[in-house]
Amino acid sequence: MTADTSPSAKSSPATSATEERAKSRRIGSLRALGPFLAPYKMMLGAAGAALVLTAIVSLTLPLAVRRVVDGFETESAALLDQYFLAALAIAILLALGTGLRYYLVTRLGERVVADIRKAVFDRMIAMSPAFYEKIMTGEVLSRITTDTTLLLSVISSSVSIALRNLLILIGGLALMMITSPKLTGAVLLIVPLIIVPIVVLGRRLRRLSRENQDWIAESSGNASEALLSVQTVQAFTHERASAETFDRVTEKSFDSAKKRIATRAVMTVIVITLVFAGIVGVLWTGARDVRADAMSIGELIQFLIYAIMVAGSVGALSEIWGELQRASGATERLVELLHTGDAVSDPARGVALPQGGRGAIAFEDVRFSYPTRPGDRALDGVTLTIRPGETVALVGPSGAGKTTIFQLLQRFYDPSEGRITLDGVDLRDMMRATFRGAMALVPQDPVIFGATARENIRFGRPDASDAEVEEAARAAAAHDFLTALPQGYDTYVGERGLMLSGGQKQRIAIARAILRDAPILLLDEATSALDAESERAVQDAVARLSADRTTLIVAHRLATVKQADRILVFEAGRIVAEGTHDSLVAQGGLYARLARLQFTEGLAAE
Repeated sequence: MTADTSPSAKSSPATSATEERAKSRRIGSLRALGPFLAPYKMMLGAAGAALVLTAIVSLTLPLAVRRVVDGFETESAALLDQYFLAALAIAILLALGTGLRYYLVTRLGERVVADIRKAVFDRMIAMSPAFYEKIMTGEVLSRITTDTTLLLSVISSSVSIALRNLLILIGGLALMMITSPKLTGAVLLIVPLIIVPIVVLGRRLRRLSRENQDWIAESSGNASEALLSVQTVQAFTHERASAETFDRVTEKSFDSAKKRIATRAVMTVIVITLVFAGIVGVLWTGARDVRADAMSIGELIQFLIYAIMVAGSVGALSEIWGELQRASGATERLVELLHTGDAVSDPARGVALPQGGRGAIAFEDVRFSYPTRPGDRALDGVTLTIRPGETVALVGPSGAGKTTIFQLLQRFYDPSEGRITLDGVDLRDMMRATFRGAMALVPQDPVIFGATARENIRFGRPDASDAEVEEAARAAAAHDFLTALPQGYDTYVGERGLMLSGGQKQRIAIARAILRDAPILLLDEATSALDAESERAVQDAVARLSADRTTLIVAHRLATVKQADRILVFEAGRIVAEGTHDSLVAQGGLYARLARLQFTEGLAAE
């Protein structure tokens, strides 16, 4: 299982993603966050105002320091006191502005990231199964969690700090020029030396950041697959091999992170070294000017503080640049999910289901191949008509196309050719929620959620009362075992129903379908995990339930379909025979052979 997801088994996701999307990976990708920020313009404006306020106050502080230093030479103690009080007031104003900025920006970041997570999840939960044939669920989860966490850090911290430092850089340079044009010119000489490593190393950092994020997603996908199949992994003593595969992918992620960290560290060292070397040179020049009475000590200290602020801003911006590049990659990945096209989509304006759904189903010369197997026809020219209220069984060997009928009927996929109608309306002309609301499904492998038994049954109809839930459970022969649980219906059944047996899971799934009370009932091997007694009870319940409903039954055990109004025999994606149980046995052929094998084996077993 896990071997297929190892880097050695397929091309590196980091490499392929980098090659495929290298041209689009720019800081400008962050513009895609605009629609998520737009609803919060007032909060954004307030945060911007607080940001400008703190930057202005920060730039004012060196002026106050200069006044205080030069004030030591004044003979007026009252004037010196005023200078100190002004410096204290500025510091308090700076603290208040910084606190306000932090609150507004952090709150905005949390709000925007929450909106992004919801938008991505809303998009992903509606994607057809064809999408998940090409991407691992773990990678999607990684994008929703890891990438949005990175965005949160950037929106609520890095962007704010970057803008503040940019304002301080611009304002500081202007005030440095006013204080001493000569010293400012000397400082600006080293600016090109600082910009060059930022640009050159920044490109490498951007590539490594995206590669690191892709390996993290690969690691998450690998772990998700293994943990979701943990019982199979343990049953085949595959723990060590799975762990080694995960270790390899995780180490790849770590190696990529090491390169990114090293590149960023080198860039930081170069930038800070150049910046502070320039400061030392400027300070030496300024000290000579003070000795020559070309400027006061207060002016030199004021200039020096501005120079330090500008240098600190440049250093901070160089670090934040790397964070913004990582956020740009994360934004790209999230936007890709939001803009991913789906092979199955709703029409702009869906047609209503006639009379709320009578259950007349028609397949008209339908041909279909699964996206991952385009050369293999799952259905090849299937034409069938099912009348409202009719019970039709689909039988045949594995891979004959029976479950595919259910997949297409629920429009998880669209046929390559032909069309499928419900009550005379093409499924593609209706909203998916419209016709799916008229169907209740019991899958072969029932899905049980990490919730209580009651909540799992109520999943079929969220507005159902407790009495209706229990009535459905009785009809599905589930009431007795549910009441025997420690907290009865309110017992937590574990993730994927780990506390339940296969038969118990299936009975809950049947109760869920019964509760849905839909005009079309789809039973895909619905009783395959039941013992003989429970199967008989469920079959009686299904018989009562299907009396006034269109019912489609997929079954390998022919004993469960003998009472169907009609049986369709599938082989190699085609309908090869049709009729009742008795007529098909009399005709001979595939059905008669299957019946002979099953019923003979059953008699031998008895």
